[in-house]
Amino acid sequence: MTVVSLGLPVVPAATGGPDADRPRTPRLVDRFGRVATDLRVSLTDRCNLRCDYCMPAEGLDWLPRDTVLTSEEINRLVRIAVLELGVDEVRFTGGEPLLRRDLESIVHAASSLRPRPQISVTTNGIGLAKRAPSLRTAGLDRVNVSLDTLRPGTFRTMARRDRLDDVLAGLAAARDAGFHPVKVNAVLLRGRNDDEAASLLQFCIEHCYQLRFIEQMPLDAQHGWDREQMVTAGEILALLRARFRLDPDPAERGAAPAERWLVDGGPATVGVIASVTRPFCAACDRTRLTADGQLRSCLFATTETDVRTPLRAGASDAELAQIWRDAMWRKAAGHGIDSNGFAQPDRPMSAIGG
Repeated sequence: MTVVSLGLPVVPAATGGPDADRPRTPRLVDRFGRVATDLRVSLTDRCNLRCDYCMPAEGLDWLPRDTVLTSEEINRLVRIAVLELGVDEVRFTGGEPLLRRDLESIVHAASSLRPRPQISVTTNGIGLAKRAPSLRTAGLDRVNVSLDTLRPGTFRTMARRDRLDDVLAGLAAARDAGFHPVKVNAVLLRGRNDDEAASLLQFCIEHCYQLRFIEQMPLDAQHGWDREQMVTAGEILALLRARFRLDPDPAERGAAPAERWLVDGGPATVGVIASVTRPFCAACDRTRLTADGQLRSCLFATTETDVRTPLRAGASDAELAQIWRDAMWRKAAGHGIDSNGFAQPDRPMSAIGG
């Protein structure tokens, strides 16, 4: 019997097929030795903002409601991921997950699992002021709130909605409900809000939020992403260093997507997720489930694996788990943004989930 780099026994190759060397393990391993333990679940493709780097002003054609997974279907798949596949972190995303009225019940179901996964939500913050306490009671551990600007006029231009006050109220409510850390995600666009990098960091430090900048990625519905116009991680750090001293965070990064720096000696930190210029594919531990029940092994994958159809056709937990394992085994080594053959996914970020 041979052994791969994971140190796990492999199934002897009876047919010499493409999966012949897959380790004999229930976990979500791939051919490059990575193990997926972080599940991102998109609960809806709908959103109440129209951020111009994500979707057009008129919005998109939403998924038909009968194709979107029900709360019972989501709960079952999350349970399989945690109990059968070794997932220990679950993040609910969208679109905008707060548009799901059943979000609290979904969070509660996940928090009731044993072993219990860490549970977080990525949201635009609209509606969070009212629901932060109930989500905390349901078992949510952490929130990530998108905030690209502190200027009302810039917010209206970028998000095409006048909702900045609602986002700020949601952040404050999350902090007051006991979420820690409250994370803020910001995307800088050249000539739009890139002059706010230092101001955003100062705001987050003053309010005890943890800021992470994210390089703009080629996941817009319009397919208008331009690498030359993207504000890079190097530029972001230069903008911050004009006001703050940044030292590498000595804490172990692990599979975290953000590189972190101590701000003025700490304890405050700032992170930069440089998916384009400093890809971290080699350490990726994520697996994704779309709102309509498709498994994705990578944010930039151009193929998906349908799990909704067998789920609704009566497949057992064991059969669904094996479909998931097979999908992750075929995960590519990296997203390939720098290759000549890179193709942007047909689905935009709002339909994939962050």
